Amino acid sequence: MPPTYRNPVYDAYFADPFVLAVDGGYVAIGTGAAMGDRVFQVLTSPDLITWTPHGGALDRVSPELGSDYWAPEVAERDGRWYMYYSVGHGDVGHHLRVAVADQATGPYRDQGVNLTPDEPFAIDPHPFRDDDGTWYLFYARDVLAGDRVGTMLAVDVLDDMTRLRGATQTVLEPSADWQLYLRGRRMYGQDYDWHTLEGPFVRKHNGRYFCFYSGGSWQNDGYGVAYAGADHPLGPWSEPPETPRLLSTVPGKVIGPGHNSVVTTPAGADVIVYHAWDPELTARRMCIDPLRWSAEGPSVEGPSTEPRSL
Repeated sequence: MPPTYRNPVYDAYFADPFVLAVDGGYVAIGTGAAMGDRVFQVLTSPDLITWTPHGGALDRVSPELGSDYWAPEVAERDGRWYMYYSVGHGDVGHHLRVAVADQATGPYRDQGVNLTPDEPFAIDPHPFRDDDGTWYLFYARDVLAGDRVGTMLAVDVLDDMTRLRGATQTVLEPSADWQLYLRGRRMYGQDYDWHTLEGPFVRKHNGRYFCFYSGGSWQNDGYGVAYAGADHPLGPWSEPPETPRLLSTVPGKVIGPGHNSVVTTPAGADVIVYHAWDPELTARRMCIDPLRWSAEGPSVEGPSTEPRSL
C-alpha cells in the first residue's frame, strides 16, 4: 500500500523547501531560523512524510554581505555537493552565492564568489542539469522595465559549478493580475505597482522543459504556483492560456502555497513539495502532494489538508 500523509508533513517553520532524493531517503533544506552559527535547516526522511531535523547547513559569511539568507538549493557533481543561495539585507542587496560540501546534509562552506555582481537584486537560485551535461542556473531578479515592473525569472549557463557565463536571458515576465506583489511599492527611488515571479524550478518531461514558479506576495493569500514551458532551457518560454495556477489558496485551510521543488519517488512518481501558511499566518510549513502529467502538462492534486496516499 502507498504511504499515507497529511499536510503539513513538517509542523515547524520551514519555508522554500528544496527536497532531493539521496541513497536511502530524502534530504530537505529550507529557509528558516538560524541554528547557532549556521543557517538553512536540514531535514532527512525515509519516505517524504516523517522528517528529522539535523541542524544548520551553512556557515555564515561576512555580516557585511547581509543577515538574511534565503531559498537554498543543492546539486551534486562528481561527488561534491553545491548549495546555491542568496544573502542580503531584508529586501535589499541580495546576491547569489555558492557553497560546497562533501555530503548533501553539509556542512557547506561558502566559496567566496558573488555569482550575480551586476544584478541589483537576485534571489531563489535553481541549478538544473540538462541531459547533455550542461548546467544552468535559474533565478529571480529585479527588472525596472516592461508592462509589469518587478521581480521576474532569468537563466544563465553555469560554465562550472562556481561561475556563470554572464549571458543572462529572461525566462518569464509577470503577465497576470494575480502576480501583483504590492501597489505603489517604493523601490529604487520610485513607486511601482510591483509584480513578482520567483522560486523557479525546472523539470524535463517527455522532451519538453517545464519551469514551475511562484507569483504574487509570499505574505498573503494571493501567492500561488504556475508554470511555463519551453523546448530548450534557454527558451523561449511560454505559459498556457490564462496562466492557470497549479497551487492556490484554499480559504480557511491553506494560505499562499508556493516556492516548490519536485522530487521523484523510487516508484517513479513525481511529488511537488511546497510551503504554505497555516490559516492564522503564524508559520510557513512544508507540504507535499502528487504531481501528475498529461498531454496538456502538469497538474497537482492539492493543496490538500485531509489524509491521503502518495
